[in-house]
Amino acid sequence: MSEWWQILLSIVLGLVLIWLILVLLLWFEQRKHPARASLLDLLRLAPDVARLLKRLTSDRTVPVGVRIWLAVVLVYLLSLIDLIPDFIPVLGYADDALVVAIALRFATRRAGSAAIEQHWPGTPAGLQAVLRLAVLTSSS
Repeated sequence: MSEWWQILLSIVLGLVLIWLILVLLLWFEQRKHPARASLLDLLRLAPDVARLLKRLTSDRTVPVGVRIWLAVVLVYLLSLIDLIPDFIPVLGYADDALVVAIALRFATRRAGSAAIEQHWPGTPAGLQAVLRLAVLTSSS
């Protein structure tokens, strides 16, 4: 096997290993909550989270640095270029979910949970799931 293929294979296996570790950690965290979200519930959150990111990006009361990073996240989510292409089952959307979780955590830490609550377009249960994703509520 050529050296180029060994490097490529090592990178792919490393990404898969990191993804598996993240899935395992999320699974353990999910077990702590009595009202576990199903995959369908998480899929329903996607449009609301996209609208939330857009609203936060256009809100002039949110700090400029936060708005710039949220705009970058929106461009990343809408672009065809991904860390892991979306046509790869499960893995393709896992990187997008991870980027969104990091962006939400960053935005809520800088702009505050009041901004998230003000701009949230979805249900109260969805808001609680987003705040839990951003690690802003207790594990209740």
